[in-house]
Amino acid sequence: MRTVILLAALAVTATSMASAALAAEITYRKHVLPLWEQKCMGCHGKASPYLGEFDQNKEKFAKMMVGPRMDSYANLVAFVGWPDTGALMRRLDDGKNTKNGKPGNMYGYLGSDDAERQKNLVLIKSWVGEGGWFLGRLRELDKATLENMKVVE
Repeated sequence: MRTVILLAALAVTATSMASAALAAEITYRKHVLPLWEQKCMGCHGKASPYLGEFDQNKEKFAKMMVGPRMDSYANLVAFVGWPDTGALMRRLDDGKNTKNGKPGNMYGYLGSDDAERQKNLVLIKSWVGEGGWFLGRLRELDKATLENMKVVE
């Protein structure tokens, strides 16, 4: 299991580094971070708990309107590839990729109206990478999807 997790993490890193060479890429620093600071850091910033602490007492943090810490590239990528594979995508998805058609619980925070939410979702999806938008969990992640996750810093 540890080998699989390590390989997954290395593959995401290698893919990110290879994709960084393409100048027209959406990057965390230039594109995602400003959006993240505006829309998400209020609940997922420096005062938020790391994932392990959050997982130990989700109810407490939910009552406080605080989510897990995603205040840096490394902390955010943990919710794309590993250890909480697909969590970012499940929560931000607009429902068009789900069987029940329901958007993720954080989709509404991407904007004040559907046009803004869709614009911001397209940006996040572009950053993750076409073919890398994955709503499953680590055990369901295949190599092809993993290789399509860009998440360029």
